[in-house]
Amino acid sequence: MLRLENITLCQDENIVLRDASLELHNNEFVYVIGRVGAGKTSLLKSLYGEIPIREGTAHIMGYDLRRIKNGEIPYLRRQLGIVFQDFQLLTDRTVARNLEFVLKATGWKRRNDIRMRILEVLTQVGMQNKGYKMPHELSGGEQQRVAIARSLLNDPKLILADEPTGNLDPETGRQIVRLLHAICRNGKSVIMTTHNYTLVDNLPARIVRCEKGGLYELK
Repeated sequence: MLRLENITLCQDENIVLRDASLELHNNEFVYVIGRVGAGKTSLLKSLYGEIPIREGTAHIMGYDLRRIKNGEIPYLRRQLGIVFQDFQLLTDRTVARNLEFVLKATGWKRRNDIRMRILEVLTQVGMQNKGYKMPHELSGGEQQRVAIARSLLNDPKLILADEPTGNLDPETGRQIVRLLHAICRNGKSVIMTTHNYTLVDNLPARIVRCEKGGLYELK
């Protein structure tokens, strides 16, 4: 699913990661931990083609990230679910319309199929009765649940969650991470970045530390 070997990752000519390696298998949950600015977000951006990988070997979902063409990146991203810290919902439309927008943008055409898929993913995240709501009418935790539902729309095998609890209170954050663990148990792999070590201790999984330009497995 994911194999990085001795990669070098740069942003604005600054080296973010050097000689870093990471493997991820099916149905695996991995925390990438580290302080703010350690390179966690840059790592995730490289996995969906926003930041180029300069050196090393990098394969994800059958794509070679060192040689991927710009025209292939949208197809790679359809195989990934991406969850952001700040939700990134469209504020001018309802929850259901937010999800409909993504489905139509990725090639869904039949109205009934779209309606059923929206209901399916909202049910997965416990928001099946909130499709008519506007984003500003939802709590932060509810908005993040919608963002997770959005990430599931095209049934990706891998979810990339970038500090998904960063804007949430501690209890809501725990609920969101429990939801991501449940999604993993139902057949997805998850990479979640965080600097909240309490969450990691309370909801354990495999841990990789991002520190001093490297990735280090914690036993």
